[in-house]
Amino acid sequence: MRRWRIHPTTDAALAAAVVGDVLAGIGTPHLATSYLAAMHRVMAATFCTVFVVDATGRIEAVSAASSYGSTAERTTERYVAQRFDLLDPNMIWLAARKLPRRAQLWLGHQRADEVADPAYRAACYGDVGIRERASVLLLTPTGQRVAVSFYRSLAQPEFGESDFTLIEAHATLLADATMAHGRSAVVAREAKAPALASRLLTLSLREREVIGHLMAGKTAKEAAREIGVELTTVRTHQYRAFRRLGIRTQKELLRGAQPG
Repeated sequence: MRRWRIHPTTDAALAAAVVGDVLAGIGTPHLATSYLAAMHRVMAATFCTVFVVDATGRIEAVSAASSYGSTAERTTERYVAQRFDLLDPNMIWLAARKLPRRAQLWLGHQRADEVADPAYRAACYGDVGIRERASVLLLTPTGQRVAVSFYRSLAQPEFGESDFTLIEAHATLLADATMAHGRSAVVAREAKAPALASRLLTLSLREREVIGHLMAGKTAKEAAREIGVELTTVRTHQYRAFRRLGIRTQKELLRGAQPG
């Protein structure tokens, strides 16, 4: 496992098609799909994931894409549900760093056999046939941690220096696009917040209490522990509240999404 600092340069000429693919994903649910399509123009990769975590450890944005099927998406759901970000060496390393005055970029490389936690290693590498990942890592002055990762399967060759050079050349583009995506999500969420707020008033006090914990990024199990009730009770209130709010998932709740 290794990481090295990237010092962006402005003289790198990037292919217009690659830039276009990256920018096409901003503000859409297909951010990682756009990144994967872009990088496929210059190198091989099986999966792409994009994670943004704020200074408090709350997951702000998640996107995943596969070269085949929906394996990356399902794996990412497990990553989030089981909070593997708390075991992820990249996120741990970024969290331990002193906040910079200006945004800082690194490139990271990690092989599956370098992942210490067996459950995390199995879920995100072994069970899905992933050999390794190469990641663009960003730490902002406000403490946001960003990881844009490209994965190779056991059927593909290992990442080499030429691959790292290519990823490094596109690192600034990927980091800037991810931050722009985050800003667009905030704008959309703020625009929808009044409508969501009005619907929250229709909930019972206990339903509002459960939803408040979920909106803070806690799991149903964590909410049950905080409130002091059984998990099944929280699930019942969650189900009723989601039905009244016109949403289906916690992800929609966090986005402040409206139905339809």
